Amino acid sequence: MGGERIYVTGIGAVSAAGNDVDGIVGALKSGKTFLRPAARFETALQMPVGEVGLSDDELRALLGVDANVISRTSLLGLKAVREAVSDHLRRTGGIVPKRGVFISGTSVGGMDLSEEFWKYRAMEGADCSCLSVHDPGASTLSILSSAPDSPESEEFWRGVANSTTISTACSSAGNAILLAARMLRAGVVDIAIAGGTDSLCRFTMNGFNSLRILDGDFCRPFDESRAGLNLGEGAGYLVLSAGRADGAYCSLEGWGNAAEAYHQTASTPEGIGPGLSMERALEIAGIMPGDISFINTHGTGTPVNDLAESNAMLRIFGGNVPPFSSLKPYFGHTLGASESLEAAVVCRAIADGDCSMMRSSGFSIPIPETGLVPYNGEPEIAPVNVISSAFGFGGNCVSLIFSKV
Repeated sequence: MGGERIYVTGIGAVSAAGNDVDGIVGALKSGKTFLRPAARFETALQMPVGEVGLSDDELRALLGVDANVISRTSLLGLKAVREAVSDHLRRTGGIVPKRGVFISGTSVGGMDLSEEFWKYRAMEGADCSCLSVHDPGASTLSILSSAPDSPESEEFWRGVANSTTISTACSSAGNAILLAARMLRAGVVDIAIAGGTDSLCRFTMNGFNSLRILDGDFCRPFDESRAGLNLGEGAGYLVLSAGRADGAYCSLEGWGNAAEAYHQTASTPEGIGPGLSMERALEIAGIMPGDISFINTHGTGTPVNDLAESNAMLRIFGGNVPPFSSLKPYFGHTLGASESLEAAVVCRAIADGDCSMMRSSGFSIPIPETGLVPYNGEPEIAPVNVISSAFGFGGNCVSLIFSKV
């Protein structure tokens, strides 16, 4: 396709595995899981989750935020956004946008605060101000209002004239990055900050439990015994620059999405939507399936998702499926943040020339219908083109292709 190439010039992330990208990468290299029973909020569900190790008060203090009402979703997003912008400024020598955009994805929004209101709604004088940050867009505005944290970042954010919010369930962050790529390729903006953020709360835990897709043990993506997912929280953001390769981790070469609308929560068993999103990403990147060196899967560990994604990979790649794995056994499924958080890891893996940090965990026996075996860290892989995907409720599927520069 025409237009300038798009480069990833800054990354930021926070998860149960670490409070920044370096921490997460180091944790992944250890091969340990960071899933534990929920400790930050009350729940009767004693299931493993990926909680960020910082409380709301600790995040407020660390970020210097004094807003009266701000959700945990916004605090986690702000943490990752600041890291990404600081990283971009350092790696590019201080390049700031002339026409920038901030695109943030979320599914939970400010639900962590609004559910506290409803818990005490019968009490006289219950504070309803927390309801003002319930909707997804409020988290984007909260992040924007506190994003600058230095003179250099203030100059950067002065060039960001527009923002928007994406909420397509678990593919939210992926679609935020996809929209940013389309705007950059069209020449509408020159720099975009795109990604997503989500926090854990009781409503989310109970909702997923009602669907019977939570695993009481550690999740086992693509394993015959897989029984469900482990929820997580976190945030990830990328700074994407048009035509500027200086300091880039990698390039964003392809993107594709599809809405198969087969079921409210499930994919088609054949993985039609996942296959369409991968096909479109390959088409835009202008490469063949055989050019893909690694796949970061959605890989939730649910019976339906993993079979659908496996069938999609077999259909797209035939009998030569590239090495693939899922990062969710390490820090959980972070919902609307999952694709950008995992994309930050993908970008580091490409820049470092090492996919071993993305090896699978919890796998022992392949799915009988497909026989696919996830990557276990051997042999060493220096990635050139990596597909990273996320598939959300309602059949909202997105795939991105990151490439070595």
